[in-house]
Amino acid sequence: MESRTSSRRTFLTLSMGLPLGAALAACGTSGPAPSGGGAGGGATGGSGGGGAKATYWFLQGPPGEAPRTAAVQRFNKANPNGQIELTTIQNDAYKTKIKTAIGANQAPTIIWGWGGGGLRSYVQAGQVEDLTSWFEQNSAVKDRLFPSSFGAATIDGKIYAMPCETVQPIVLFYNKKVFEKVGAQPPQSYGDILDLVKKFNAAGIAPFSLAGQSRWTNMMWLEFLFDRIGGPEVFQAVFDGEKDAWNNPASIEALTKMQELIKANAFIKGFSSITADSNADQALLYTGKAAMMLHGSWSYGIQQAQGGDIVPSGGLGWMNFPPVDGGKGDPSDTVGNPGQYLSISSKATPEQKEIAKKFFATGVLDDQEQKDWVGTGGVPIVKGSDKLFAGSKDAEFLNFIYGVASNAKVFAQSWDQALSPTAAEVLLDNIAKLFQLSISPQQFATNMNAVIGK
Repeated sequence: MESRTSSRRTFLTLSMGLPLGAALAACGTSGPAPSGGGAGGGATGGSGGGGAKATYWFLQGPPGEAPRTAAVQRFNKANPNGQIELTTIQNDAYKTKIKTAIGANQAPTIIWGWGGGGLRSYVQAGQVEDLTSWFEQNSAVKDRLFPSSFGAATIDGKIYAMPCETVQPIVLFYNKKVFEKVGAQPPQSYGDILDLVKKFNAAGIAPFSLAGQSRWTNMMWLEFLFDRIGGPEVFQAVFDGEKDAWNNPASIEALTKMQELIKANAFIKGFSSITADSNADQALLYTGKAAMMLHGSWSYGIQQAQGGDIVPSGGLGWMNFPPVDGGKGDPSDTVGNPGQYLSISSKATPEQKEIAKKFFATGVLDDQEQKDWVGTGGVPIVKGSDKLFAGSKDAEFLNFIYGVASNAKVFAQSWDQALSPTAAEVLLDNIAKLFQLSISPQQFATNMNAVIGK
């Protein structure tokens, strides 16, 4: 890979068990529109009054659409002469449309994203503003956020995005009622997972739900297997651009275990045709058709919003991914999103850029937005946000997420966000083939070694 002098931390966050604030320091649109105008489709944020208008695209659907929309609406009400016009787009479609719009110099003013490799590509193309001096002049804005959240916002020592929203580790969810039905206990090791696959299949229940068509959902499994078997150094070598890094024996072992799990019918039949955007994978878990699901912590909010009584009745269980027997990885480590990110298009007008910066300073993660995220089962990336958990009906889950993030010695960024868009697309394509059993572990490694540094 090209030099990533500032981005070693972009992938790994070392926390050493410190309190979270310190721990994380160590640790539908019809197409693109010009920056000054909206994109047709699922626009939900009203904007009244005159003056300049900035534009902002973000993800559609629960749990995030409501808090994001409300934050914009509050900002617009307080700033009648500097409005933000918003558009919502489904997850997988967004990833394509935002890249197309940015490449055509038609990005929205405010670019929502995951930081990391995608942000790096925008920086290299000169498409986003350097916010380093702005953060220096507005140090209070930076100082209130988890320090770790800036890793994926920083490219070559400069900050190009405003961290926002919540910390999102990947979680192993399970349906307690289904476990009780077959007399099973949550897995304490990978060996237990293999035993549970047999047990649930014998009972006619899919062991795991999986939206395989979306590909990044499959990736979560590999992220944990790589980590638990070989430790974080295995993928770190890929990230650092080491030649043939995917040939690491731990990598081949993880890929082999993955295919063994698929051959053992660990996943719902037809998983390769299920999409995450449809939330069909979530429904399989809360309806009891599947016993478990490895997914982002935001799944809790979806289960809460759409899963009937599974959350209120205490029927949803959760845990960190268990250790692999004989593995080198620390079972307290995690992977996922250390935050979400807002950049400003370099092609926006000066007036639009000022609106965006004012939104960053006064609208992003204000007190109400923090409460709204907590209400969805999310942990805001604001120091001391755990004080908002007291009295929450979701306090048990929120404290679990806070604990995972604060106790992890390594909080790794999701692979497809850490890598460049080019390498990430090849990764996701090969993951799909691996899960369809159309390529071998070694073929996967060979194909991925070819794009190291791309």
